[in-house]
Amino acid sequence: MTDTSTTTPRKTQKTERRPVTPYFDLKKDPSGRRYMEVNLRGIALLRLVLTNKGTAFTQEERISLELDGLLPPQVETLADQAARVYDGFRAQPSDLAKYQFLREIQERQELLFYALLEAHLEEMLPIVYTPTVGKAVQQYSHIYQNPRGLSFSPINIHRAEGTVRSYPMGDVRMIVATDSSAILGIGDQGYGGLAIPIGKLALYTVAGGVSPFHTMPVALDVGTDRIDLINDPRYLGVRQRRLRGAEYDDFVDRFVTSIKHRWPKAVIQWEDLAKGAAFDVLERYRDVVPSFNDDIQGTGAVALAGVLQACALESERIQDHTFVIHGAGAGGVGVAAAIVDGLMQAGLSREEAHAKVFVLDSRGLLLEGRNMESYKAPFAQPKSRIADWKIERDTPDLLETVVSGGATVLLGLSGQPGAFDEAVVRAVAQNHARPIVFPLSNPTTSSEAHPAEVLAWTDGKARVATGSPFGDVRWEGKLVAIGQGNNAFIFPGLGMGAILSDARKITDGMVRAAAYALATYTRERYLDEGRIYPPVDDLQETSRRVAAAVLLAAVADGVAQKDGLPADETQALRYVEARFWKPEYLPFVGT
Repeated sequence: MTDTSTTTPRKTQKTERRPVTPYFDLKKDPSGRRYMEVNLRGIALLRLVLTNKGTAFTQEERISLELDGLLPPQVETLADQAARVYDGFRAQPSDLAKYQFLREIQERQELLFYALLEAHLEEMLPIVYTPTVGKAVQQYSHIYQNPRGLSFSPINIHRAEGTVRSYPMGDVRMIVATDSSAILGIGDQGYGGLAIPIGKLALYTVAGGVSPFHTMPVALDVGTDRIDLINDPRYLGVRQRRLRGAEYDDFVDRFVTSIKHRWPKAVIQWEDLAKGAAFDVLERYRDVVPSFNDDIQGTGAVALAGVLQACALESERIQDHTFVIHGAGAGGVGVAAAIVDGLMQAGLSREEAHAKVFVLDSRGLLLEGRNMESYKAPFAQPKSRIADWKIERDTPDLLETVVSGGATVLLGLSGQPGAFDEAVVRAVAQNHARPIVFPLSNPTTSSEAHPAEVLAWTDGKARVATGSPFGDVRWEGKLVAIGQGNNAFIFPGLGMGAILSDARKITDGMVRAAAYALATYTRERYLDEGRIYPPVDDLQETSRRVAAAVLLAAVADGVAQKDGLPADETQALRYVEARFWKPEYLPFVGT
């Protein structure tokens, strides 16, 4: 028998490289009016989510595109449709049911989904993003209905160059990719983690103005170490233990290479990678493709912005504070790096800045000479710094670090609910009249403290922000706004700025610019209201400011590849606004 094993891949490779036929194309007529040219007809047009206008197809379009009789007689506007489906959203019995309702709309009529989300962003953000998306991740295989994005696994990664050809969008600019190893505060979720990139990209569009025609969620399904998932008969991911070491590196290499070949201008946001892989992947590819890690850099930027605003509320300087960061995973170390950077921007040397930032993991304060992962080592304090501390063991715990270190700022990224107990919070209040306390862990159930508790333990003096959404707190007859240190204030604008500048890499300066743009906008707009972060319903304007600052930073850092970019803040903001995607139905013309 003839061995065909060497010829089959060649034949498959040739087939996979065939040109991708576009289903639609956005065009302009001679007068500059935009329209959509489609090569689909009839029911196929109604089944493609980005071309389905549903009841908004005009009578003329219904006739010319062979839709006549396939839709109800009434022609509606986008606003009519949004009002109708909003009634359906409000009727859902639970948050998870609301999530599923919105996902069904997204998979049926995507522009309607974004119009609805934009109109009710504050109400729906906790549904499409944290905390409800965490529940959707955990039940992903059991509630699965429709495919979205692109999935790579050990089954197809050797065909990655051909796999990317399956995706129908010819000009992908924004990718969110996860290996699902460290989802929120709930850990390894296997293939179910794909719900996170889907939710993140919804925010890129509705908050950051990135067109959904240019986005792609990606599951890097390298397996799972959860035996319960592997044994679950409904589980949709590959049923094997996670790839590690050289196998993992080769897997991600193949993915990145395939993306770079088909979409060389695409930005990759790495999402929810376990702490070791998160730092390794970021460093491995940040000079290969424009990419960043939101858990590290986005979390750091949003925390720094909140601290800067809290300082502004008291007319203080960031260098006047001492920081304790509880949690040394990707988020905690990312925040530590951002705070050190902020202190250095304020004029301190690197050594002086590090001396003001105490980072703790599950074993206590990071100290030189302690056995720890390499990414934590830069934030380890010399043992001489704790020589006169009163501690019970060799390594100071959280309370001992707050007391002996003189902490005035307490930032939680540990994922440990209740970690900021009364003793710890009262201790930080002893060190400053208006301490800054940010329990930033997600989801809500993992928050280190509840805002009402923090205010009670500090007699209402603490400046409080959280990572998950909490309601405002009434203290002594006054309503205290509890800001959400949500990465959604950073990543949509960071990604949009990188796209608009055609950045060949995302620099530390671009991430820093995002943080300071958020802090500046919050100070200018909300200082009198005492807010740490803007309200969620101001997410679009916040993202525009961030995108404009990132664009200018890309130019300043010499990584912008597009010509004719704006040179000042006002021009940059106008440039962003003119390219900010909004959901609207265009006239359709058949080919």
